[in-house]
Amino acid sequence: MSKTVSIIGSGFSALSAACYLAKAGYDVSVYEKNDTVGGRARQLLKDGFTFDIGPSWYWMPDIFEKFFNDFGKSTSDYYELDKLSPAYKIFFSDEVITIGDHMDQICAEFERIETGSSKPLRNFIARAQEHYDIAINKVVLKPGLSPFELVTKDTITRVDQFFKTISSEVRKNFKNPKLISTLEFPVLFLGAKPNQTPSFYSFMNFADFGLGTWHPRGGMYEIIKAMKSLAEGLGVEIHTKSPVDKINVKSGKADGITVNGEFIASDIVLSGADYHHSETLLDKTFRQYSESYWEKRTFAPSSLLFYVGFDKKLNNIEHHNLFFDTDFEAHAEEIYDTPQWPHDPLFYVNFPSVTDESMAPDGCETGFFLIPIAPGLEDTPELRDQYFELIINRFEKRTNQSVQNNILFKESFCVNDFVEDYNSYKGNAYGMANTLTQTAFLRPKLKSKKVQGLYFTGQLTVPGPGVPPSLISGKLVAELIEKYEV
Repeated sequence: MSKTVSIIGSGFSALSAACYLAKAGYDVSVYEKNDTVGGRARQLLKDGFTFDIGPSWYWMPDIFEKFFNDFGKSTSDYYELDKLSPAYKIFFSDEVITIGDHMDQICAEFERIETGSSKPLRNFIARAQEHYDIAINKVVLKPGLSPFELVTKDTITRVDQFFKTISSEVRKNFKNPKLISTLEFPVLFLGAKPNQTPSFYSFMNFADFGLGTWHPRGGMYEIIKAMKSLAEGLGVEIHTKSPVDKINVKSGKADGITVNGEFIASDIVLSGADYHHSETLLDKTFRQYSESYWEKRTFAPSSLLFYVGFDKKLNNIEHHNLFFDTDFEAHAEEIYDTPQWPHDPLFYVNFPSVTDESMAPDGCETGFFLIPIAPGLEDTPELRDQYFELIINRFEKRTNQSVQNNILFKESFCVNDFVEDYNSYKGNAYGMANTLTQTAFLRPKLKSKKVQGLYFTGQLTVPGPGVPPSLISGKLVAELIEKYEV
């Protein structure tokens, strides 16, 4: 008789683990507190508009392809991908940088900004590609059990790259502040400041410039739908509207979960929910990490998000748009160093309907606005309105158009919602940052040290924040379960 596995949550990492475990012969059930699967990657449908509530960037297409290949499938069996051209625009106070869909275009844009910058750019991206190969094919495939996992001939020769920072590496080769911001931007997906992120993580720059930015037609939720279909095809049972109240432990071993007050026996429990919250489902004696431990961690930002339906097509925009028309470093300090609502925030806007007409009614535009903020801030309707007015005015100014009278509706999502919907620690949006002291074996463990048969997956554990790492996290924890729970 196959062992039973109860999985808490249904985000990317949880669905990934569910698929791998079901393939390995386990009897897998998934329990999701919300009405639909997807975790932070849910979808909002309103008046003919389609919004991805959470992740909106499709980078590292190779990792998605490898995931589906592991089950004899391909991404194309489930959804169609378009490579964005251009990938995105960056709006500064005095000009716009356009990132094309291949290196020649990007080099030409760098030369336009700073003569001679294309040569160091090509060298920088070549090194980033080497790091990408090592990171994706070796380092991130380790379960974070020991520091010796990082000791290979490839990493030993690059050990200095773990003690230098992205910021120092970029600023050594580039002087123009706009190019510096452009090259430091991708590591923000890792949840930390560029001057606190090891330079080895320049592999994110290769993911950006080398592999390009993509869009699954219908939106990022198409990936979740694909994973749900795959999981159910493998025999996984998925239960929505099923919040887990407790992880039950008997004689030092996980023996099930309590869902809506009902005990469900299980041989193995795996939580893909917020790690801190997951441990609160245990009696204190079985928790691995204290409240002071979590308090001392560097968390990735939270976000103030707006989902806006416009009754017309907008001008001078692309699918992805970054508004870096204020002080990058000042905003970062207000997220990480002196947590507070930012005085003059950078922000990001996603218009998927520029690429994909199915995302909005005819002649309309779907707009997703995001302001990175510190986790744990006060969150009120008044603050949300204040910041929307601030960024929409800047948006109009930078794109040279009037749009406020064309807003059909506006929905928002912020710290309180991250806590309510995802049990997110301090309402963080991206998990725990990948700083030097929070990398690999230094992150919270996939396997509980105190409870036999209890495991964790997701962006607070190995390998870290982001959608592709979450897919890998699910695979890693499934491999650990296969190893220890035979």
